[in-house]
Amino acid sequence: MTGSVKRPFSRDQRATIVSGMLVFVLIVVILQLWLLTATMNVWLGGDDSLVWPAAAVSAAGLALNVGLFRYLVRLERTRKAGV
Repeated sequence: MTGSVKRPFSRDQRATIVSGMLVFVLIVVILQLWLLTATMNVWLGGDDSLVWPAAAVSAAGLALNVGLFRYLVRLERTRKAGV
C-alpha cells in the first residue's frame, strides 16, 4: 500500500467548501462591524482604553479572512492542475 492518492475535490465538494467559507467570512465581517460600532461608541464617550485591543481583534479577523482566501486560491490551483 502506498497511501492515499491526492485528488482534487469534486464540484459538489468545492461548492460545499466555498459555501461554508462564505458563511464564516460573513460572520467575521458582521462581528467586525459590531466591534467597530461598539469601539466608536466607547471612544466617543471618552474612554480610549479599548481602542487598541479592538484593533487587534479586528486585525485577527482580517488575518482569518486572508487565510481563508489563500486556501481558496490554493483549492482553485489544485483543481486546475488536476484537470
